[in-house]
Amino acid sequence: MVAQHFFDDITIGQRESLVTTVTAKLVEAFAAVSGDNNPLHLDADYAATTRFGERIAHGALGTSFISAVLGTRLPGIGAVFVSQSTKFIAPVRLDDAVEAIVEVTDLIPEKNRVVFATRCMVGDKMVVVGDAIVYVPSRPKE
Repeated sequence: MVAQHFFDDITIGQRESLVTTVTAKLVEAFAAVSGDNNPLHLDADYAATTRFGERIAHGALGTSFISAVLGTRLPGIGAVFVSQSTKFIAPVRLDDAVEAIVEVTDLIPEKNRVVFATRCMVGDKMVVVGDAIVYVPSRPKE
């Protein structure tokens, strides 16, 4: 189910999240869509020789989970990304359950913009942190 929150209904402190399990199939699909075929993500033998010791997910896959929360949960329908900053703290490994969390930190009424603190967690470990600015439509006038 996709939610729809209008700018007028959003409040500071409001938050939403979504949990996604990272599978080999998901990483391979992301590589196909993004064109990022780095063997660190796709080749177990190569990945075993890196400091990670195994395949890891693309960093942008984690940011796509944040996009999913913003586009389907809060604010949902009508939301348009304006900007995003991201810092990758730790790798996401195959079979990790990643919780993408967004929380409203500021409202910019003159531009219908909402500022979100964003993060991805694997258990109690933060793996991605940042912020996003999203355009959110006002409630239609009746």
